[in-house]
Amino acid sequence: MLDLLYDRRSIRKYSPAAIEKDKIQNLVKAALLAPSGRGIQPQRFIIVEDHDLLQKLSLAREHGSAFLSGAPLCIVVLADSSLTDVWTEDASIAAIIIQLAAKSMGLGSCWVQVRNRNQSEGKTTEEYIQEVLNIPQGLKVECMIGLGYPAEQKLRRTEQDLQYQNIFVNQYGTEFLNKY
Repeated sequence: MLDLLYDRRSIRKYSPAAIEKDKIQNLVKAALLAPSGRGIQPQRFIIVEDHDLLQKLSLAREHGSAFLSGAPLCIVVLADSSLTDVWTEDASIAAIIIQLAAKSMGLGSCWVQVRNRNQSEGKTTEEYIQEVLNIPQGLKVECMIGLGYPAEQKLRRTEQDLQYQNIFVNQYGTEFLNKY
């Protein structure tokens, strides 16, 4: 698992190759296996592979979503906020599980933040996506994940990239490296 975490990087450039159906099915299984608070499973997912819809989704944010126009697949991660007050945490957990599963299958991915972002001056990113994908009002959009075969290489993280200064033992201020 650590090898997967060292290797996983945000990939925003994809080859035009389609993702095979079995890999899409495995991504869906990974999403559905994601845990949630009290097992409520408020997460919902929309698999987008239609090029015209991907083009529209690439316009969902003022900055940060344009790369979706070149992605062969996007998974929109939603949650039913009426079921639990921790819907955003549950959706976030599912999103990272999707990204790790994608990496394990040789796919690249990148998270597009939706919550608390704007599409334009008068419309939130969430409102825009709800319109484009006909999402019912009660469902909240956490993020979109662009997926595809990488057309860019990024360096693997190293031990030197780990910020141990952010880890404490028993209380804030007791540095991890002084104990371990």
